Amino acid sequence: MKTTALALSFALFAQSALAGGMAEPVMEPTMAPAVVEQQTGSSAQGIVVPLLLLAVLAVAASN
Repeated sequence: MKTTALALSFALFAQSALAGGMAEPVMEPTMAPAVVEQQTGSSAQGIVVPLLLLAVLAVAASN
C-alpha cells in the first residue's frame, strides 16, 4: 500500500511539474510579395513590322 501511495504521489507531482503555462503564440512575419516591373520596348518596335510589310509589298509589286 505504501508503494502505491508513493507511486501516486510521484505521478501527481510529475504531472504538475511537466504541465507548462500558456505561452504567447508566436506569429511568423509575413513578407510582402516582390513587385517586378518590366521595361517596355521603345516606340520604334511598333513601326518595324509595318515597314517590313511595306517593303515586301513593294518588292512583290515590282516583279
